[in-house]
Amino acid sequence: MTETARPPLPPFTEDTAKQKVRMAEDGWNGRNPDKVVLAYSEDTVWRNRNEFPAGREQAHTFLTKKWATEHEYRLIKELWAYTENRIAVRFAYEWHDDSGQYYRSYGNENWEFNAEGLMQKRYASINDLAIEASERKFLWPLGPRPEDHPGLSDLGL
Repeated sequence: MTETARPPLPPFTEDTAKQKVRMAEDGWNGRNPDKVVLAYSEDTVWRNRNEFPAGREQAHTFLTKKWATEHEYRLIKELWAYTENRIAVRFAYEWHDDSGQYYRSYGNENWEFNAEGLMQKRYASINDLAIEASERKFLWPLGPRPEDHPGLSDLGL
């Protein structure tokens, strides 16, 4: 895998930061590690709960494992703040484990991008809440969230 520029590039405006957030959300909702890792620099560094992937290969392994155990994964991200090459988001995603128990996972991420628009640092803090299937709010077909589906603030999350 090689490094290729990934617009929009820093420095971010509110509009380009929102675009970057939606692109990340759509990518993760596609649940394809081969495609998702291309948004990250070769030397990307992550903190995700108690895991610390370093580099695209480890990020790929992490994502492969994640989506093999988090079934019916659906994610919504929302821009929280941005600067020239950094973006902060809050997010929630719903999924279920092998036993059929549903969860809504809430969190915050801090992202830092290189000049090519690739994410070089990703720091995620995440909490899981067990929910009943009847409490699910993310009910679109698997894949990217439809444009007309409410976001986190609209859903009261």
